[in-house]
Amino acid sequence: MIREIRLFGDPVLREESEPVGEVDDQVRRLVDDLMETMYAADGIGLAAPQVGVPLQVFVYDVRDPEHEPGALINPEIVEREGSVRDEEGCLSLPGLAEIVERAERVVVRGLDRQGHEVEIDATGLLSRCLQHEKDHLDGVLFIDRVSPLKRRMLLRKWQKRGEGDAGS
Repeated sequence: MIREIRLFGDPVLREESEPVGEVDDQVRRLVDDLMETMYAADGIGLAAPQVGVPLQVFVYDVRDPEHEPGALINPEIVEREGSVRDEEGCLSLPGLAEIVERAERVVVRGLDRQGHEVEIDATGLLSRCLQHEKDHLDGVLFIDRVSPLKRRMLLRKWQKRGEGDAGS
């Protein structure tokens, strides 16, 4: 089921998500809905808070044959290495993009859709995507990772579009 993506200004985007206690059918349905919603919005990642569910769940698909699409439940970044700057956008802030500095390589541990432990060693776009989606679970948006000047510029652009309250 395609769910409504919450936009910047919605308080759920600033909440810390709760850990998932048990990967059951309800969580698997959420994962399926997130995947369907992500594809419908032409995104490469989507976190549960972005559809109004404050749980530690996100999905990703960087559209690279070397990296299968997947879901991470209760993810934790256990290793970070290097630094790289590249452009990011967000389905909750459509039309806005800015250069964001992220770790070049990350190792992320969590549970997959079946509740099995997984570890992903990622670089490139997959690394950036995993870090971006993990931020969503902590109530952090990509605009929080840019300079105050760039953030003000992005928020002004957002307000001009009439997309909502830029104070959040």
